[in-house]
Amino acid sequence: MRRARGVSMNLAVDAPRTILVAHNFYQLAGGEDVVFAAETALLRAHGHTVVEFVEDNREVHGVNQLSAGLGATWSRASRARMREALERHRPDVVHLHNTFPLISPSVYYTVRAVGIPVVQTLHNYRLLCPNALFYRDGRVCEDCLGRLVPWPGVAHACYRGSRAATGVVATMLTAHRLARTWTRKVSAYVVLSEFARRKLIQGGLPAAKLLVKPHFVDPDPGPGAHEGGFALFVGRLSAEKGVRTLLGAWELLAGRVPLTVVGDGPLAGEVAAAARRLPGVEWLGARTGGEVADLMGQAALLVSPSECYETFGRVVIEAYARGTPVVVSDLGAVPELVEPGRTGLLAAPGDPAQLADTVASVWERPGELTTMGLAARRAFEARYTAERNYARLMEIYAAAGARAAAR
Repeated sequence: MRRARGVSMNLAVDAPRTILVAHNFYQLAGGEDVVFAAETALLRAHGHTVVEFVEDNREVHGVNQLSAGLGATWSRASRARMREALERHRPDVVHLHNTFPLISPSVYYTVRAVGIPVVQTLHNYRLLCPNALFYRDGRVCEDCLGRLVPWPGVAHACYRGSRAATGVVATMLTAHRLARTWTRKVSAYVVLSEFARRKLIQGGLPAAKLLVKPHFVDPDPGPGAHEGGFALFVGRLSAEKGVRTLLGAWELLAGRVPLTVVGDGPLAGEVAAAARRLPGVEWLGARTGGEVADLMGQAALLVSPSECYETFGRVVIEAYARGTPVVVSDLGAVPELVEPGRTGLLAAPGDPAQLADTVASVWERPGELTTMGLAARRAFEARYTAERNYARLMEIYAAAGARAAAR
């Protein structure tokens, strides 16, 4: 990577000056879109020239399955666009987030052909599982883990409930496993947790290229006053997020702990019905990031009973930033974020009775909630600030540059 001189007081002399960031936006905005925007802003704030290379999945509507499958596996249009962007902007590193389905892995080949390092953030398990979640029929599923051809996912129609659509993903995965794209054309992977790293190694990705960098929260919202007197759930209202377990727990709590639910999704109807039926349960629907931060500052406790393998758990560090303790499922990557008894508590996934007991036990000790909230804020300051994240990102870019130069 070229040495950048005189760009910004915040830009290290050996840091990449120009970074091309690529992302395929989702039809419904989600956490990956938020992270892409946050990292792009972080790089610009530190004096880097950032070039955005983006696609939008809303453009997929009306495209037939054959065209979608071919494009997701190898997009000639994206290769041409990437070649033009590289010639025009001459970036020092290309950092990709989501590439499915419009960008496609074809761009890796274009970037590596001119000697530029490729960094790929793995926000989910797409390279190992057609639906990217390791979740099927209400439970964790690893049937496709380690298979050259992820045929169980096709048989079970794991992507959007369609065998044809799942076949598109399976074709892309199989073609690039055979071509060794994932092992040869990516200089470094950004993974969000040690749990995710272990799963990706188990699925065949090279351990040396899998570098852990957590998410961050910026701007820092500061500690909240926590005077709202309620527990808070924030997330997609879907089965894998443990929404039915949440509602079952609050049925058992019978009004002892007020609950505010923020989010939307396929189980919105069930949440709305529960809010009408259960005392103390309120559903606010989707809210802006600022509104969510305000609610986290008011809440006494965040509850996140996910039942799938989360790769991180961004909502937890958003709570920590406001000094809010958490109760989360003991599953996937999320327990890595929690010091049980200090910043929060763990509960068995899919068990409404244990979730209710865990919440009730800490709710009845408000002094303990306050102490855990202070520890949660300290954990945020120590690990999840923008400055710490930027330093780690620069380390990853340097490692990717060294690996690319050595080839």
